[in-house]
Amino acid sequence: MEINPSTLIATIINFVILFAVLKYFFFAKVEAIINERENLINEKLDFADEEAEKARMIAIENERMLKNAREEGKLITERHKQKAEKVYEEIVNDANQEAKTIIERAKVEINREKEKVEDQLKREAIDLAIELSKKVIEKNIDEEKNREIIGEFITKVGNS
Repeated sequence: MEINPSTLIATIINFVILFAVLKYFFFAKVEAIINERENLINEKLDFADEEAEKARMIAIENERMLKNAREEGKLITERHKQKAEKVYEEIVNDANQEAKTIIERAKVEINREKEKVEDQLKREAIDLAIELSKKVIEKNIDEEKNREIIGEFITKVGNS
């Protein structure tokens, strides 16, 4: 294959002319478009970085707010727990006081009943003594026999 010098020179001259025309008319426009695209991409990257930073700050703020909410929730729970314990203690104290009052009333009532029973026994003893005296008088028993009967009666009443 043989290279023709005139064709080679013509091709180089055509290439240089084509390059000069393209450079003069198109390279500036293409370079401007490329620069414009590069600037747009850089702006979008900067905006994305700013948005990522904002998102990170929002996430940090949300985490702080969540932590505060948890702490506040714990405090509220603790306050309610303390109130519940206080109410529980009041209820227990009231119940104990009520139980003491009921016990005291029962003791008073028992003492009253005991006194009633003692009074009734005394009346019965008196009635029996009167009845015994009537029998002693009616039977006209001697004095020693009377003492014996009264002694037995007192022993019986004393044991009851």
